[in-house]
Order: sequence, then C-alpha cells, then structure tokens
Amino acid sequence: MNSEVLLLGVDGGGTRCRARLAAPTGQILGEAVTGPANLRLGLGQSFSAVFAAAEQCLERAGLSRAELPRVVACLALAGASEPTHLAAARRYPHPFCRADITTDAHAACIGAHGQRDGGIIVAGTGTVGWAVVNGQSFRFGGWGLPISDEGSGAWLGCEALRRVLWALDGRIAWTPLLRALFTEFEHDPHAIVRWTQSASPRDFGAFAPRIFEHASRGDPVAEELMGLAAGHIDALAVRLVAAGALRLVLVGGCAPFLQPRLAKGTKSHLVEPDGDSLQGALHLARSTAQSLAKVA
Repeated sequence: MNSEVLLLGVDGGGTRCRARLAAPTGQILGEAVTGPANLRLGLGQSFSAVFAAAEQCLERAGLSRAELPRVVACLALAGASEPTHLAAARRYPHPFCRADITTDAHAACIGAHGQRDGGIIVAGTGTVGWAVVNGQSFRFGGWGLPISDEGSGAWLGCEALRRVLWALDGRIAWTPLLRALFTEFEHDPHAIVRWTQSASPRDFGAFAPRIFEHASRGDPVAEELMGLAAGHIDALAVRLVAAGALRLVLVGGCAPFLQPRLAKGTKSHLVEPDGDSLQGALHLARSTAQSLAKVA
C-alpha cells in the first residue's frame, strides 16, 4: 500500500456522524463527530456531515483539506441499503481519492467480528439486524420510520406519543411519563400531531432517555414500551441466528437499557465486540486501498 495514502472510516447515522483518520500503519491520526448523516435525510445534509468530519480529522492530525485527495474512505451510512439512495450517493461528487459506500450496519458487523462470521443488532435511533456468514451478507429490518425500526429510540418516542393520545381518549390510564410528555406539548393534542408531521427519527429518538428513566422508576407505560422494544430485538436475533450468525453483538444507544430485558435465547448468543463500526469502516477502507495498490 502507498505510504502516502490516508485511510478514513466514517459511521454516519441518524443522530451523528463519526469519523476516524488513520495512517497505513494503523496509527490513528484524528477523530471527529458531526451531525446526522443518514442518507434518508438528503444527500446534501449527509455529505455535508461527512465532509465536515473528514476535514476535522485532518485538522486534528495537523493536516489541511488539501490532503483530501490522498484519502481512501469507507463511508458507512445509514440509509445506504436502499438502492436509489445508494446509487445517488455513489454519484455524489467528493474530494477523496476513492470513497466506497456501504451501510453503517455492515461496517459495524465487520468491526464487531473481524474475519469471523457473526451478526449485529443495532438498537439506536433506528434498528437493524445484519450478519456476514460465509462471505454473504444478511439484513433484517431497518427499513426506517414509520414502517419499520421497531424497538429503536425513534420507535419508542413515537409509541410514547401515541399513548399520550390514547390516555387523552381515556383508552389507557395516565402515567407520570405520559403526563410529562403531554406537558411538553402544553397539553395540546393538536400540537403533538403537527409536530409529528415534520419530526425526524432523531427528534422522536430524543424522547428515549426519558422513557428509560421512567422505566427505571416503574412507570407502567415505560415498562410496557421497554418490554415491547426488547421483543422486537429478540425477533431480529432469531432471524440472524437462523441465517447462521451464532455470535451476536448488540450495539447502539438503546442497547444497554434493552439488553437486561432480552430473552435468554438471545442473551446466549451475545458476545463482546472486537471493535466498533469505525474500525469496521477502516478495515474496509484498507482493503480498498490494498486493491488499488495491486492495480497500480
């Protein structure tokens, strides 16, 4: 591999974009965090977050943006599993020597298991199950709100607001969680409806920490939602194991809160990850750089 090459791994999700710059030796040169980079939010917003993160990494490495043409990047972005989003992203102009685009779940799986077969369940703003078995990738869920991403932070927030309206109807009892959320909207159900019409998954996911907190206090609705979310994670685990992924890693901001509630069968397959999604993205960037060197 050319010693002048710089490797960039990017993990772009619905809440934030993380990036890590490395030398061919593996030495970490710089890291950065910027805003959301999910392709579903639009190419402009996604790549703006990616480019800002790349430039911050260079700055922290004592380099300037003039070095961007030396960079071989792997951009692991949420939403990249959707074919039209992926095709558009691959056409998007960039300043790098090479930019390979894959899903954030794929990079997370590579980072978690390295060269071994295994699966990963991402429980963050969204949810998805991903496995690599005998070189083949398997994907379950992760189609995005409002149709999918059950068990995610965004799903939890949406379901909590749904139950606020149920309580207003008298269909379920009010609880401290529901009263707190209703107060946030000044006790106006129409304000909730208007807000949901333009809210992003990140906006819905912002309610998740409050749900976790109220669940720890025994709030019945928060407890119910946590149990339902854990059940959805269990369902993803069943499909991943059936695909041959006997080693599973659970990651994401919701993971520590949901893991204690998972079924015994799911827990029996859980292992500690070898690394994170940025390590997976850097591994993929290194493979690309090595392939380019062979061609040259």
